Amino acid sequence: MVGPAQSEVQNWLLRALPPEAFGLLGPHLKRIDTPKGMTIFDADQPPEFGYFFDGGMGSVIVEVASGQAVEIGLYGIDGFGGIPLILQSGHSPHRLDMQIGGSAWIIPAPEFAGLLETSPPIRMLMLRYVQFFLLQSAQTCLSNALRPIEERLTRWLLMSHDRLPGDDVPLTHDYLAIMLGSSRTTVTFALGSLSQQGAIRTARGTIAVLDRALLERIVGDGYGVPEREYNRLIAKRFGNAG
Repeated sequence: MVGPAQSEVQNWLLRALPPEAFGLLGPHLKRIDTPKGMTIFDADQPPEFGYFFDGGMGSVIVEVASGQAVEIGLYGIDGFGGIPLILQSGHSPHRLDMQIGGSAWIIPAPEFAGLLETSPPIRMLMLRYVQFFLLQSAQTCLSNALRPIEERLTRWLLMSHDRLPGDDVPLTHDYLAIMLGSSRTTVTFALGSLSQQGAIRTARGTIAVLDRALLERIVGDGYGVPEREYNRLIAKRFGNAG
């Protein structure tokens, strides 16, 4: 089988692999589209593929019996869908959905499991990604528990801006409310505050980041801990995280 050249992929994990390790993984990769609204994994279903995201952005969603849902993790060009494959845990009670359409390089679960067993560089990189993702989820819980909505929204906008190619975040107020576990009215008020300060501009279905430095000042130490871990453990990709 012939897969993509390492120079063809955009996913930061794939690009961080030593060339020899990517040479083992590459022939098993297939590129697919991941449109907005696509469910990557359903809750409690074993993944058939691992997903190295090459564009777009999605969320790990927790949904309760009442139908309420909240985001506990964010993934995009930095990441991988399929942590149960890395941990050999079978499946997860959480759902993975695409918020912004993109693409991914997928690898069948059995082939990925085999490479984790036989390639120490691949196994080490993926376990380091698990540490980063767990820390990101922990910081999300901390933010939701202790930070006011404006700071929570600002952190989320910075995380999205990190993973998207331009300055526009194409999401509605309704979707942001789900992501932040808040009401649409509260999110709209917080967006209005950030807009009045000159940090963002809102239009129908899109938020434009105008002043990233101002957003970073607003959020303070609520942003940057997971990003610094990614830079330390995997590759320096989050430019303002140190």
